[in-house]
Amino acid sequence: MADVKVLVLVGSLRAASLNRQLAQVASETAPAGVSLQLFDRLGELPFYNEDVDGDGVAEAVQALRLAAAEADAALVVTPEYNGSIPGVLKNAIDWLSRPYGNGALSGKPLAVIGTALGQYGGVWAHDETRKSFGVAGPRVVEDVKLSLPATIFDGKHPRENADVVQQVREVVEKLTAEVG
Repeated sequence: MADVKVLVLVGSLRAASLNRQLAQVASETAPAGVSLQLFDRLGELPFYNEDVDGDGVAEAVQALRLAAAEADAALVVTPEYNGSIPGVLKNAIDWLSRPYGNGALSGKPLAVIGTALGQYGGVWAHDETRKSFGVAGPRVVEDVKLSLPATIFDGKHPRENADVVQQVREVVEKLTAEVG
């Protein structure tokens, strides 16, 4: 496999987030020739406003769009906030959807995974994230899903759960198989 660059977006800003830890697992277990690059500046993005989206757009937005343009695929790892997408992630989707019809992720494969409290592990947020990104331009890989209830970690890092590690690795393998 040729070198594949995967942009990783984490929907939680919290340093100790289980979703951030899942992103670490994805990076640590990626197949040879696959590099995962976390864009860790979602909290710096201004709220999307078409009036300021132009030549003088904020540097964090420029960096996000550049990271997306340089990526071959994207992996979104997100919790569920009040039954939906975290605000910082939705804002990133809005920035990445522009310019309309030609966003930096247009046509590139994208997968959504994550964990959240509750027995469904964030499935509502994951479905909404897939829907929003699907409208925004990436090619959402629908058969790549992983929504884990946070209780399975029992206060431990996800890398300590062999089943989770394997599932995350399989997600990255399936996602990168869609690059082409």
